[in-house]
Amino acid sequence: MELRAIIVEDEANSREILRSYLGKYCEGVQLLGEAGNIEQGMALIQKHAPDIVFLDVEMPFGNAFDLLDQLPERSFETIFVTAYNQYAMDALNHHAAYYLMKPINIDEMVKAVEYVRAIKEKENALEGQVLKTKPIKAEGKITLPQQDGFQILDVGDIFFCKADDNYTEIYLERKKIVVSKTLKYFEDALQSYPFARIHKSYLVNVAEVVKYKKGKGGSVTLSNGKELSVSASKKAELLSYFQ
Repeated sequence: MELRAIIVEDEANSREILRSYLGKYCEGVQLLGEAGNIEQGMALIQKHAPDIVFLDVEMPFGNAFDLLDQLPERSFETIFVTAYNQYAMDALNHHAAYYLMKPINIDEMVKAVEYVRAIKEKENALEGQVLKTKPIKAEGKITLPQQDGFQILDVGDIFFCKADDNYTEIYLERKKIVVSKTLKYFEDALQSYPFARIHKSYLVNVAEVVKYKKGKGGSVTLSNGKELSVSASKKAELLSYFQ
């Protein structure tokens, strides 16, 4: 698929390098525009709704994170381009798809673009489609610790698990079970089954996912009609179940 891109970079020379590399080495990328500051970048994003934004961190009148904080529901993927490695953690917290260091390595840039392309292709393939027919099924049993012993539950009966501090709420078709274990405990216990951690608060049975709606992270709808948010940092893990 063709990707629509925007460059937000205050240095003219860096913009020229990015433009040149995109044209020469990154097939299927349409450059929609370039901006030299945050305000111009915001205007371009709102006008064109790109798939990728190549974003420098340090710019006049604000930085990259100021721009992203103004777009909490963004649908584009961000590729940071910077000469400073101290921003890597902030980039991760803002759900960057990739972190390119200056001077830009061509192979790394191509890799970053293809990584975003894979995400977007999966999003487009999944959006609005019914996924229940996929050959994914959770078969097996799990024990739920309780004060007076434990309860045995069919893994396939679980729709999703929700974190509640040091407790986990386990949602079945018609009832909810609360267990005094963390969500991480169940993430580990169910790792051999098709369960995906889609959010800091949710672990879902992928076999019950019937719809995915794209966005910054997007959301999934389960077969019982429940819609759950997907965090941007967990999106790739979820989409990996639907090749």
